[in-house]
Amino acid sequence: MSAEPQTPGTASPAVFSTAEAVELAVVERSGFVESRHAGSAVVLGPEGDVVRTLGAPDKPVFPRSSMKPFQAVAVMGAGVPLEGASAVLATASHAGTPAHLSVVRKLLAQAQLTEDALRCPADWPLDAAARDDLVRAGEHRHPLYMNCSGKHAAMLLACRVNGWPTESYLDPQHPIQQHIRDTVERFTGEKVVATGIDGCGAPVHAMSLIALARGIQRIATASEGSPFALFRNAALLKNAVLADGWAIDGPGRANTVVIDELGVFAKGGAEGVMVMAAPDGTTVTLKVLDGSLRAASIVALRLLADAGALTHDDVDRVAPKLDLAVLGRGEPVGAIRASYA
Repeated sequence: MSAEPQTPGTASPAVFSTAEAVELAVVERSGFVESRHAGSAVVLGPEGDVVRTLGAPDKPVFPRSSMKPFQAVAVMGAGVPLEGASAVLATASHAGTPAHLSVVRKLLAQAQLTEDALRCPADWPLDAAARDDLVRAGEHRHPLYMNCSGKHAAMLLACRVNGWPTESYLDPQHPIQQHIRDTVERFTGEKVVATGIDGCGAPVHAMSLIALARGIQRIATASEGSPFALFRNAALLKNAVLADGWAIDGPGRANTVVIDELGVFAKGGAEGVMVMAAPDGTTVTLKVLDGSLRAASIVALRLLADAGALTHDDVDRVAPKLDLAVLGRGEPVGAIRASYA
């Protein structure tokens, strides 16, 4: 991890190779293994010690939306008193339901900005019913509906609170982005080795899965009674996520199911990244090398159960709600299951 930090568009350290990856999950159809997902993972015990590694978790990855908890805490640290669903939307990859959009609009109203201030790309809601309602109403793709709009609205609010320019808030050199980078490094204990542009347009910083796990665990175990504002804000965010799991993802969607059913702090990221922290602090981070998220939740939950942070019975109870069934003519004929050794 000695490489110099990179700027967007420059060469950067590559993610771990196929040779370093290990099998994490298989897709079974009618008793036949149809596909295999390889990747890397790490498990931290409640005290922060590494208790299990799979593959090469010391190699850097882009956390994608799994980095959002750090971005949300950074916004709070920049003087924005986020709480409740507003805090959760700042760290969400939301489904775009009317309830989600209402909170995003509230954040923009606090900033005295219109929806046109959002610099994330136009998109449809992830929630099928919400998307269909908009189509029937003659609406079009809009940045407000994009799953990252809550994060962007929170960044804009931080800019307004501090008198920073709003038009350039996604520039890696902008004060809010510099503050986010500093917050990432403080939580992870690791210098950023590469910076890219995420799908939503915001900077995303590469880090090892071990560093990502360390940072997420520090958020998930933070106390509102901490003498340090950084950790008080982290505790407020964690408690808000656990209280309003619907806001981080959406009803029936994986992160929300895991949060509501098991009390596990969970945040997925594009390209196969998942972070989960159990109530006792045991934390898992993983990346599926092919970029698919379909097996990420069940693998992370199984690793938490193997570590004793959850029971396998609880994981078995929740698994049917994670869209793991393999279908044939609309009926289950197999499943996606964890298969690491």
